[in-house]
Amino acid sequence: MKNFWYHTMALITVIIWGTTFVSTKILLQQGLSPTEILLYRFILAYVSIWFFCPRKIWADTKRDELLLLASGVCGGSLYFIAENTALQYTLASNVSLILCTTPILTAFVSRVWGDKQKLRSRLYYGSLVALIGVALVVFNGNFILKLSPAGDLLTIAAALMWAFYGTILKKLDSKYGVLFITRKIFFYGIVTMLPVFAFDPSQLHVTTITDPIVLSNLVFLGLIASMLCYIMWNLTVKQLGVVRTTNYIYIIPLITLVTSAMVIDEIITPVALAGSVFILFGVYFAEQGGDLQKQLASIRRRKQRL
Repeated sequence: MKNFWYHTMALITVIIWGTTFVSTKILLQQGLSPTEILLYRFILAYVSIWFFCPRKIWADTKRDELLLLASGVCGGSLYFIAENTALQYTLASNVSLILCTTPILTAFVSRVWGDKQKLRSRLYYGSLVALIGVALVVFNGNFILKLSPAGDLLTIAAALMWAFYGTILKKLDSKYGVLFITRKIFFYGIVTMLPVFAFDPSQLHVTTITDPIVLSNLVFLGLIASMLCYIMWNLTVKQLGVVRTTNYIYIIPLITLVTSAMVIDEIITPVALAGSVFILFGVYFAEQGGDLQKQLASIRRRKQRL
């Protein structure tokens, strides 16, 4: 399978992203604000990636530079600010569930504004099955759905931001290297995040970052979950396409569920286990459903000959 390593990178990325809630929760308990955590992790990622890609400063055209700015907003500052703010207005289960509509939104955005490719039916069926699985995993046997217009709309905005982020990447990856694109994303993510602190400087707790617990978790979020994962994700989008890559987002709630059980002893119910099966099958079908259909058709033809 020629794309094996790219699928592996996508899987590793969502596994890491599915565990970041532990580090984030620890940092919140230490007194850091959500936006402050994002600022520090992006600064760490930006400084680190600069050593690997220091020469090229600007894009070749103003249009491309504006697209890089848009990618920094969509895949950086605005996405995380919308998501973190949504958590203040609605249930975490609502946020998790709505964010998992990102693959469907990405397919739509890519179809309208991106490569204009016709979307295969297996993508819709696989996404539907995976989304049902996500709902089962997120609620974990405790079905509480409380509509909150402000929080839910902010979450939809976050999902749309990530959909546009992936589509923008496809417009840039044929012209520039992944390291350059990723470095610019972190740069513009930081720049567009700074106005938040201008309006509310009380969110900064610079002296706290010297604490070993805080520093170690920030290093994980900055170097692993940000720099390394963004590079792997962007590489995968470049090779597999934005729609196929984004389907792996369905797996994040499953990883979070397993991590919760291991770290904070959260109980996994039979409903959540069933949801896990739905997620895995849905992602597999969305990715390999065409091959599966061909195999089934081949089997039927052989039976008819017999």
